[in-house]
Amino acid sequence: MDLLGDWLTMAGVHGTVGAHIAAGGDWGVRWDGQGDAVIYAVIAGAAWIEPAGHTPVQLAAGDAYLVASGTPHALASDAGAMPRRCDTRHADRTPGTDVMQLGTAPPATHILAARYSYDTAITTQILALLPTTVHLRADFGAGCLGDTLRLLARELGTPRPAAGLVLDRLVDIMLVQFLRVWMEGAAQRPDRALASLLGAATDPIVGEAVGLIHAEPARPWTAQTLAAAVAVSRATLIRRFGEVMGTTPSAYLNQWRMDLASRRLRDTNDTIEAVAHHAGYTSVPAFSRAFTRAYSVAPARYRRSATE
Repeated sequence: MDLLGDWLTMAGVHGTVGAHIAAGGDWGVRWDGQGDAVIYAVIAGAAWIEPAGHTPVQLAAGDAYLVASGTPHALASDAGAMPRRCDTRHADRTPGTDVMQLGTAPPATHILAARYSYDTAITTQILALLPTTVHLRADFGAGCLGDTLRLLARELGTPRPAAGLVLDRLVDIMLVQFLRVWMEGAAQRPDRALASLLGAATDPIVGEAVGLIHAEPARPWTAQTLAAAVAVSRATLIRRFGEVMGTTPSAYLNQWRMDLASRRLRDTNDTIEAVAHHAGYTSVPAFSRAFTRAYSVAPARYRRSATE
């Protein structure tokens, strides 16, 4: 099973080009609490970034840097040029383009800012599990991500028909490759940075069990039947779930079912009985009780509120 793909799809993660920054000389810009996660890809030149609560970090050409949703941060030509307050009024957009011109000299630094939004009604979230900041340097050894950054550079340097569409697709690809590289690196560190959903993607036991849940969410899974399906003991499966994901198999199964149900209630005209059956419940009352515990509102009222 492609767990990363399942989680990104469930959460409705979608990327768009936030800005193409072209800067030279002395410059600085600050964003105070953007609602979306942002990845900055340095196409050419260099810059400094300072997320709130962190020391400034220098970015070089080929670097990619993620800032978590809602984290204020500043970009500047050097660490001493960080603006103290929102400075976007000084950013002049070239007429007819999405280029944000900054600084006192001809542009030498080009940065693509990709914004990533997600469905806040879904509890199974990938972006919310990442650290506040993630810095992948140009020498991270991930050829695929580097190839995508070069494609981005070409699209930005020579605008062609449907360039906006191409860029939006590329930033979605960039996020997947960014997560792949970070997961590969985090899995090798002893700080348990992957003690979450992402850990399941690198653990053979938990990953297989989660894949079975995704493939057949309506099946009456128990810790015992899941353990038998992946050929381990029930105790081993529960212990591995706790170590890797910080939860139990039954808790994750219920969370996944509730996410499926909430999205189906909101986005389809299926009857509540059909939604309950799809989520693995044989009776509407049992489903309604479980859903109300999870969302503090009954399924019918949840659907009305979502529709309104």
